Formats: sequence, C-alpha cells, structure tokens
Amino acid sequence: MTNNHTALNFSDDELLRYSRQIMLPAFDIAGQLALKNAAVLIIGLGGLGSPASMYLAAAGVGRLGLLDFDEVDLSNLQRQIVHGSDTLGQPKVSSAMRRLQQLNALVEYDAIHEKLDEKALAALIANYDMVLDCSDNFETRFAVNRVCVAGKVPLVSGAAIRMEGQISVFDARDEDSPCYQCLYPESGNEELNCSQSGVMAPLVGVIGAMQALEAIKLLAGIGERSVGKLLIFDAMNMEWRRLKLGKDASCRCCASA
Repeated sequence: MTNNHTALNFSDDELLRYSRQIMLPAFDIAGQLALKNAAVLIIGLGGLGSPASMYLAAAGVGRLGLLDFDEVDLSNLQRQIVHGSDTLGQPKVSSAMRRLQQLNALVEYDAIHEKLDEKALAALIANYDMVLDCSDNFETRFAVNRVCVAGKVPLVSGAAIRMEGQISVFDARDEDSPCYQCLYPESGNEELNCSQSGVMAPLVGVIGAMQALEAIKLLAGIGERSVGKLLIFDAMNMEWRRLKLGKDASCRCCASA
C-alpha cells in the first residue's frame, strides 16, 4: 500500500462508526482494515465523483485524493451533491473536501486543484492504490487509462449521460484484463457531455455509488470483480445489461503491457 503508515487496529469510535459493514461476514474487520490502509484517487468531483467520494469517505478509506481543476457553478448543483450554494465559485476540490471532512474527519484528504499533463498525472497516480475515473471527457479518460495501464494501477471507470450510465473495472495487474481503450478506440468517438446533452440527477448518483462499491470490493478482496465486464444502466426502463469485454490483442495501449 502507498500510505505512509499501515494501521493495525481501530479505536472504539471507529469500530462503532463502521460496525454495520464490519458485521458483514465476507467483509469483517479485515475488510475494514484494508480500507483504512488504502489510498484512492478520485479524478473529477462532479456528478459521479460527488457520490463516489462521499461513500468512500463514509466507508472509511484511509486516504482520498481529490483531483479537479474546475470551480463550483450554479448549474452543477442539480446533481453534484458534494457541493452546495455556499461554495459557489470555489474550487471543486476545496468544496468537496469541506463536505467530506464533515462527513468523516478520520480520513486523510489530498486536494489537487490542477489540470495535470500526462507526466504529472503518472507521478500523482503512483501514490495511490486505485483510481476512480469520474471525469466527463474522452481526453481525460484515455490519459488516465494509459497511466493506469503503465503503472498497473486498478481503474474503476464510470460514465453517465442523458438517461444511461455505465461502469467497468480495468486492472492492468491482471494480464487478461482489457483496458478502457479496448472498449473505446482513441479515435472516432463522439464527444458528449452533460452541458450539451443533459443528464438526470439520480442517474449519476447510481453510477457514482456503484463505482464506490466496486472500489470497496476490490480493495477488500470480496465478491466478484467487474473486470472484463461492462455494466450498462438504462434508467428510462430501469434495466441493467452486462456485456463481456475481452482484451483487444491489437490495442495500442495495453496489448504490450
């Protein structure tokens, strides 16, 4: 793990705070300890990053990195629930950290209010055990994917637009795992975002919460991983589809990784 220290026990307050998940047989105290000793980087503190960060903080992940270069805008408040009217105009990372500290002050937070190039992003990601890509554009997603493949850092990727969302886990530590670029080639993708196409507020909550859940499962080593799977949620018809993803033998990103 990449934290500066490895915790071996819990205070009475921690045991009470996290008791409802510690009592789960598959998770137990070992799962909680794995969370406490983990460092997770969340890229994007918008619609997906809001619920994802709140659930990871509440669940007791030891260190959360918050990366975003944007400021809170009034149009964000319909869905970006980690922010509020009182933080309009503030950097999203500062706004989010303020709310997360109120939620769980036992977690260590790193606020990074920058737009990083790929080299700087690689240096940052090297300090974390896992990355949640909660960004809203292909340029960032491809860059994050390349860095995670190169550094063999697990990546939980989510996206939501209009009334449809999707989530997948890519884990370059597994030689059979596809990467994001196996799913979406870097050229020929139509760029869509919420400002142009719209999005239903609870939809990003569903996908962001699912990203947090997948991250917790992966960190604690419980349940079935979503590596090699693409989960697609049709909110209009309340239907989930699960597609199998294979590694692209000719992928320009991960084929030789």
